[in-house]
Amino acid sequence: MSEIRHDWTKEEILEIYNKPLLELVYEAATVHRKYHNPNEVQVSTLLSIKTGGCPEDCAYCPQAARYHTDIETNDLMTVDQVKAQALRAKSSGSSRVCMGAAWRNVEDGPEFDQVLNMVRTINSLDMEVCCTLGMLSESQAKRLAEAGLYAYNHNLDSSEEYYKEIISTRGWEDRLETLNNVRKTNVTVCSGGIIGMGESIEDRAGMLLALASLSPQPESVPINALVSVEGTPLEEQQIVPIWDMIRMVATTRIVLPSTTVRLSAGRTEMSKEGQAFCFMAGAGSIFAGDKLLTTPNPDVNEDMELFNILGINPMKPYAKGAKPTPLPQEEMTPSVDEKVKWSRPGHRIEKNVEATKKANKKRKEAI
Repeated sequence: MSEIRHDWTKEEILEIYNKPLLELVYEAATVHRKYHNPNEVQVSTLLSIKTGGCPEDCAYCPQAARYHTDIETNDLMTVDQVKAQALRAKSSGSSRVCMGAAWRNVEDGPEFDQVLNMVRTINSLDMEVCCTLGMLSESQAKRLAEAGLYAYNHNLDSSEEYYKEIISTRGWEDRLETLNNVRKTNVTVCSGGIIGMGESIEDRAGMLLALASLSPQPESVPINALVSVEGTPLEEQQIVPIWDMIRMVATTRIVLPSTTVRLSAGRTEMSKEGQAFCFMAGAGSIFAGDKLLTTPNPDVNEDMELFNILGINPMKPYAKGAKPTPLPQEEMTPSVDEKVKWSRPGHRIEKNVEATKKANKKRKEAI
């Protein structure tokens, strides 16, 4: 039976990943039943509160300003707009709302104050509230915690080695620093990655090794299948085989046994049977709603139909942790100008450069 370890080796993780599939799923299902209720899955809603215009060059992302995609950019939503969306999500069975903003990093000021009010508002609806806002300083993490944030998402994306093939505008160490800043508060950590970006199986194992080595391990790990979007450097990538997703979910479950494994992007390409296999292998969360930030997602009614077929119940909010109690506004830590210097590696990633040139050409032709 698996136990929580922080001393995994890449070779051990690869050995697990490459086991005969049915043996792998059986082992993962056994671990899942030790640490989790196999008949409960959390339903979460991912809401893009500020869309597009991001200065990063992440090869998978349609929100990068340098690429030419068809997404509609939007300024930061109002608190009332977010509250309405959260109430809609709650009525559909979601117990968590994750708010995403297309920022490189959080900057103190009116927009961050607005996000803090959003956090406080969703917390008051008795829903878990998660944010993914980019890189985060220690004091910013503290202010989010004081507002009632339950979780902060900041994905490692891939292994440290393959990360350099996907992103040149921020460093791997900045990802770890952000997670470390979150850990200095009572906010839980959500960090995972994407498969299907052209990485090797060794890279997948490397990402899990990095996550498992954190102490404590993340409370949740999203496993995303790349959704290739026209105009991004990865637009030609093939759909991830469902068997790869099942293997990745199962391996994550064994290596990080107490963590909630989140079956995230790419579910529109998965059959009901494939998703059921993922639940058996240890997935304990899905994102509901017709969009995951900017990419398609199954309709919530389809998800509830699948839950009924499988006998799965949506998890209640705060099933795995106490509800945070926000501080009164007047007791919140005041904003400080920390002048955090996040890295900009700036190395050349040929496919990202070519996608940028292609986008610039399209923009000139449109003038």
